[in-house]
Amino acid sequence: MTKRHVSLPDDAEAGLEEFLGTVDDRLSGPEETCDVVADVLVDLYGDRGAYERWQSGGDVSPAERVRLQGYDPCNSTLESEYYAEKDEEKFEESKHLQWLWRQFDATPMADNVEFALRFRAMLANHLFEEAGENLRLFKGISMTYGHNVSVGDNTVIHDDVHLDDRGRLTIGNRVSLADGTHVYSHDHALADQTEITNFHTTLADDVRCGYDSMIRAGVRVEENAMVGAKSILQRDVPAHHVAVGTPAESITVKPGWESVAEPIEDANADNREQRRIEYDLPENLDVFDEFGRDRRSPQ
Repeated sequence: MTKRHVSLPDDAEAGLEEFLGTVDDRLSGPEETCDVVADVLVDLYGDRGAYERWQSGGDVSPAERVRLQGYDPCNSTLESEYYAEKDEEKFEESKHLQWLWRQFDATPMADNVEFALRFRAMLANHLFEEAGENLRLFKGISMTYGHNVSVGDNTVIHDDVHLDDRGRLTIGNRVSLADGTHVYSHDHALADQTEITNFHTTLADDVRCGYDSMIRAGVRVEENAMVGAKSILQRDVPAHHVAVGTPAESITVKPGWESVAEPIEDANADNREQRRIEYDLPENLDVFDEFGRDRRSPQ
């Protein structure tokens, strides 16, 4: 469908540019990211008066204190914080930026599309490993870390997409991820779900993933290929192919691309092991097993 350009009124545009420029400069400058994030969230939530009263030693209720402390990402935990193999140095920075991303999405301003798209694109430049030009990043996008995500130019990631970058994700140019798409880069072992394997998952240039589709860790979807809505993809998709179903398989080639596409009978290869990412765990790791159980096979 052809889109049209939309612009904000001049006053709103000027205010947006000033805000984005200020936050971008502060995130690029010498300030601690944690401090910048807390300061930005206090103002976005309109809580400056209560925050300054609390900071100056004024009375606040227990609920107010928890709320005001919560603007500071150093007072928060994320699920990915518990992952033993994470890069601690990278995570210390990306956690704070991801907190800003998530909390911004909970503000009313996240529904102002022009404002929100440009805010997230700016933030992606600081959070992602690589962030291309003209990204359109919609509401409710979640990620594991953020720092293991690379995205090319002119890519669109729609509402409620999950980018699992526990391993590594590479998303090319002009890629479209429809609402509810889940792209994974880690797997759990069948016999022991606490055993994790990380992979490099790739969506090449011009790939389309339909609504509510799932891409398994380690899969590579080649250029101009498509994964159908509600499909669960467990194997590679060749260039220009269309894969649908559960589990998804290549069933056809996009019209007009038959002369350069791989034959259907040669598709559906499983090359995931080539993209396994090895990792080492700290020697002094204090292991936490959330299940607290010991289930061993009889063999």
